[in-house]
Amino acid sequence: MHDRHGNPAGVPRDKDGHPLIQRYTANERSNHWFTAILFILLALSGLAMFHPAMAWLYGLFGGGQWTRILHPFFGVLMFVSFMLLALRMRAHNHFEEGDTQWLRQIGDVLANREEKLPKIGKYNAGQKLLFFTLVLCMIVLMLSGIVIWRQWFSHFFPIGLIRFSALMHALFAFIIIMSIIVHIYAGMWIKGSIGAMVRGTVTYGWARKHHPKWFQKVMKEGERSH
Repeated sequence: MHDRHGNPAGVPRDKDGHPLIQRYTANERSNHWFTAILFILLALSGLAMFHPAMAWLYGLFGGGQWTRILHPFFGVLMFVSFMLLALRMRAHNHFEEGDTQWLRQIGDVLANREEKLPKIGKYNAGQKLLFFTLVLCMIVLMLSGIVIWRQWFSHFFPIGLIRFSALMHALFAFIIIMSIIVHIYAGMWIKGSIGAMVRGTVTYGWARKHHPKWFQKVMKEGERSH
């Protein structure tokens, strides 16, 4: 059923009357932003402990002692929160037909020539690579963090493993920080992406332009439900 403008009836609309598609549920959005807040707390507290030049960041957490206490607990919370988010989104992050070609045409991606790219689903190949990079980083950071958690666990491990874990923790912390910077930049680059994670919805035009295969799937599911 359609309204007098030819748009599907019974769907949410923006302030101008354009129909909207739900991209993220309220649970997914709250999970994402909770994880994002924890990431910021972890990055700032971790940088404070990493180098004396960043020691001024201790003041954000009540001093050096509190920073060293809070950092690993932030890490455990972020690991749990992120893994819940990853489980929610894993079904859309499997590599499929067209993803390899999308990566080969990275020049068209950077030049915004989306009409030349293979049709993509809910996430493009770049987003999927980021997903698996973040999963790997989170696992390594959690395992290495346990080994170097001096208060509770480090006395169970040999000094050589503790030193190696500290190195891996710093390396993968750097990788995840760089990955999140890319993630934020990409969200700002594609207008409407950040809004989707704030409001949970996108316009038909946005979905059709940036994720045509996902748009077609949503439309077919909508027709079946009616």
